[in-house]
Amino acid sequence: MSDTPPTPDQVEGAPHPRDTIALFGQDKAETAFLDAFAQDRLHHGWMLAGPRGIGKATLAWRIARFLLATPQRDSDGLFGSPPPPATLDIDPEHPIARRITSGAEPGLIKITRSVNPDSGRLRNDIVADDIRKLNRFFGLSATDGGHRVVIIDSADEMNQTAANALLKMLEEPPDRTTLLLVSHQPSALLPTIRSRCRLLRLFPLVPEDMARALNQAGFVLPEDSAALTTLASGSVGNALRLVGLNGPELYQYLIAILASLPRLDRSRAIALAEKVAQRKAEAQFAVLRDLIDIAMSRLAVTGARGMAPVPEAVPGEAEVLSRLSANPSQARIWAQTAGDISARLQHGVAVNLDPAALVLDTVIKLQKTAAP
Repeated sequence: MSDTPPTPDQVEGAPHPRDTIALFGQDKAETAFLDAFAQDRLHHGWMLAGPRGIGKATLAWRIARFLLATPQRDSDGLFGSPPPPATLDIDPEHPIARRITSGAEPGLIKITRSVNPDSGRLRNDIVADDIRKLNRFFGLSATDGGHRVVIIDSADEMNQTAANALLKMLEEPPDRTTLLLVSHQPSALLPTIRSRCRLLRLFPLVPEDMARALNQAGFVLPEDSAALTTLASGSVGNALRLVGLNGPELYQYLIAILASLPRLDRSRAIALAEKVAQRKAEAQFAVLRDLIDIAMSRLAVTGARGMAPVPEAVPGEAEVLSRLSANPSQARIWAQTAGDISARLQHGVAVNLDPAALVLDTVIKLQKTAAP
């Protein structure tokens, strides 16, 4: 694995979407795009929407390779128009595919969060200057009269000024240009941006496709992979993040603490707090916060449905969840607690409180909720 740090559009521990050739489990989205291409109804703006880590960026790069490497269909030839392409696959040895891999394709530009020249640090948002540099790109002639493609990953990270700048481009799109917007939460984008894009919705992967995608990324699922696949919720990106940051182990700690309630296993709670309080453990603390959200959600679902979600994320989880959340009334209490805990954690992170103290505060809140 490369020692180069991941870019803003790359999951740590995974290949860049540009280098991920195959896409699994998203045939419906691929077919929708191919149908539009075959019918000469190629929209200038496409929004690739769905949860993180399910292949949206991979699809964007597949579409980019396809558009730049596939000649425009012509029905005026001697033998008529050739049959429409049946796949987005492009030979990795194709000259355009090779230029895209090396970052040297003039017909393609990607927009991600950029480095602030004043601080030398990566910005938290995509800013207007990032979007405005597209004006120069649009001003160039498309290579050999061909297509131009823009990938924005992710569109959710645009600030208000950047979003307004992009909106103007969507309102007056350049000829033979396709904009691909990767979005994890399209409802947060400007309605006017959404209305000017055609939606391609992608969905979480089933376990079989998860295994194939993880294998492509260089990770083979262990035989006992229930915890990982369940906690990842059909997201390859989530799975790789959990593996790299001991997510299944942290969730086991969390369920063990819940199992001890209402008495509370203080030694285990302290051990969990210490795990995320170590130096440079910020990413692990972020994973733990996500896992707390997952555990709280599964508690609420258990009480509302009268049974624990299947499969179990860790052995014995169903018994713990069913005991703590046995009916709809308790489900509502856990749902309220989930909102309180999430807000407290978000506030604590925002004001830079000690992670260990935040974890212990969360555990105490869980204990109070579980108390008879």
